[in-house]
Amino acid sequence: MPVETLDRQAQAIRLNPADNVAVVRSGVAAGTPVGVAGVVASGEVPRGHKVAVGFIASGAEVIKYGQTIGYATRDIAAGDHVHLHNMAMHDSEVVHHFAADARPTPLLPEGERRTFLGFGRANGDVGTRNYIGIVSSVNCSATVAKAVADHFNNKGGLSAHPNVDGVVALTHGGGCAINTASEGYRFLIRTLAGYARNPNFGGILMIGLGCETNQIDMLLERSGLAEGPFLKTMTIQRTGGTRKSIEAASEAIRGMLDTVNAAERTPQPLSKLKLALQCGGSDGYSGISANPALGHAADLIVRHGGTAVLSETPEIYGAEHLLTRRAQTPAVAQKLMDRIEWWRDYTAKNDAELNNNPSHGNKAGGLTTILEKSLGAVAKGGTMPLEAVYEYAEPIDRTGFVFMDTPGYDPVAVTGQVAGGCNVICFTTGRGSVSGFKPAPCIKIATNDAMYEHMEEDMDVNCGGIVTGADTIEAAGERIFEKIIAVASGEPSLSETFDYGDNEFVPWPLGAVT
Repeated sequence: MPVETLDRQAQAIRLNPADNVAVVRSGVAAGTPVGVAGVVASGEVPRGHKVAVGFIASGAEVIKYGQTIGYATRDIAAGDHVHLHNMAMHDSEVVHHFAADARPTPLLPEGERRTFLGFGRANGDVGTRNYIGIVSSVNCSATVAKAVADHFNNKGGLSAHPNVDGVVALTHGGGCAINTASEGYRFLIRTLAGYARNPNFGGILMIGLGCETNQIDMLLERSGLAEGPFLKTMTIQRTGGTRKSIEAASEAIRGMLDTVNAAERTPQPLSKLKLALQCGGSDGYSGISANPALGHAADLIVRHGGTAVLSETPEIYGAEHLLTRRAQTPAVAQKLMDRIEWWRDYTAKNDAELNNNPSHGNKAGGLTTILEKSLGAVAKGGTMPLEAVYEYAEPIDRTGFVFMDTPGYDPVAVTGQVAGGCNVICFTTGRGSVSGFKPAPCIKIATNDAMYEHMEEDMDVNCGGIVTGADTIEAAGERIFEKIIAVASGEPSLSETFDYGDNEFVPWPLGAVT
């Protein structure tokens, strides 16, 4: 990303010479020179917000990152604060050049590629953690699933098995009153089956009520799964009620424990790493610091043979032309555009709009339109060619840089990525997101010094130095890359030290409930 100035004394950063706004490093008062184009702030501009660095006529484009992020709703003088009061967006209309930048992915020679310490599974996949999962087929079995997990996690059930990271109850609000021919049902069973396959689980127990629409036998058949020593199933009605089901489920898990506990970490190639790229609680610094730094780390993962998975389709809206240029083939680019069109139709049917995003916190942090947020968010995807586009929770079967269609709501988005096979997550935040996503460890990356210092116990990596000029995107990206390898090899992320991750399994609740 071209940056016009990184003068540490300047109060603002203009990211591209074509930009007519700059981002202030810290809050500035009226009369403060911002250090760009001789501009003086005409009023207070909060940290992370935009200041005009030239006159912008009413109706004219507001330019950031060298791209249009919206339009002035009234004349804006140089030095004015540019935000919701004087700027808005129109529907995104961008020119696409499918696969214009297609090129072979520049992989490092085999002998130069890094490894990590992971759990090799029988099917060839590799886990970064060693959990046992309890998958609820329906909300009605959630209480039993949670009771069984609590026994093992909190009441001594794992005391003799220290190499098992825990038992995760994957409970949700659906599974019945749903049409089995619907898109929502396909998403649900893809998600449940994807978690059952995720290599961070050494064993899986599926628990149903018995009378639900989402029958376990049907789920297994449609997903190509089969019962075995490490995939067990049961229903509460067949077993004889709550108490008997908790006992039977606990016994089934005890039967897996010795073998799961015996798994050992061994050196594994980074081609076995699938990294989920996420951002949440974004701010005006996200597209300047943490997101491009994570993009640099994602490029390194790909060059070493691994996979980096971008998602959150509403948060690439307005920036999708940057990805279609990088598509390896026109067909890959077209699949991405097909998902954008699906979202246009979906939001219209639900009396919504794609610019419903940014959120309240995003706007408080300096973001004004979804175009601005998207241009910053897409930086997480680095610069590598786009190899494939996946629908929600589809198995990720390609290495390299890929995209998965998900909502922008983080728990739903990450659930789709983990269902697709992601075994590590990197999550950038400017406002201070704190969630975790069992069974995948989550690395939190701060965009600015102030938030990092305020929430240091939750943030694994700080990229705030990029904003102040004390750090570079490349150096921060290298630190993120090293942190990914360390966490994949067993180092706990900070969200894991707080035991986050039991409440963020949220399959996309798409469609009618009848």
